[in-house]
Amino acid sequence: QVQLVESGGGLVQAGGSLRLSCAASGGTFSRAVMGWFRQAPGKEREFVLARTWSGTTVDYADSVKGRFTASRDSAKNTVYLDMNSLKPEDTAVYYCAIMATNWGLRDHRVPASYFYWGQGTQVTVSS
Repeated sequence: QVQLVESGGGLVQAGGSLRLSCAASGGTFSRAVMGWFRQAPGKEREFVLARTWSGTTVDYADSVKGRFTASRDSAKNTVYLDMNSLKPEDTAVYYCAIMATNWGLRDHRVPASYFYWGQGTQVTVSS
């Protein structure tokens, strides 16, 4: 069955960078929609970005545009979230998610649209 295992979270100073990894197994993802969300204590889950496997379609939340990018390694079935110029307000648990369906069939900005989720990884940005 499909599993998503996240890694790469940690503590970083403001202005620094982190790379989060999400290793997928148990399925075929070449036509999947890949999404990243985050959730801070007491807050609802927030959309970060989403992209097709090929990268031809990408959507970024305004709060991360120009600072975060998504990529993938087909050979490893792994997606990455590269976070640059980190701010304290980026502090949250970050989740990767995969729809395993085509772009446009569901709203990629809504968590309920995604079929599979990683376990989450904590990112803490200090001032």
